Amino acid sequence: MLFLLLQHTLWISKDGLKELWRLSQAIEQQEQENYILVERNQVLSAEVLDLKSGLDALEERARNELGMIKKSETFFQVIEEK
Repeated sequence: MLFLLLQHTLWISKDGLKELWRLSQAIEQQEQENYILVERNQVLSAEVLDLKSGLDALEERARNELGMIKKSETFFQVIEEK
């Protein structure tokens, strides 16, 4: 009888193997999310450092996001046919 009770606790109860498996899956998923966020934070940190230390990144942002050009440059717009 004790053996059956222990088996029930192991396989069927809310604190049994099902819960262990569910928690293992949740931990694995959270670790994957954390890894993605760590990579994103590293990229952002490098970008902040670049913006603080030099003008190249600032100039690149001005060109890409604001469409700015230098006085000595000529702007060409290429329109592709559909």
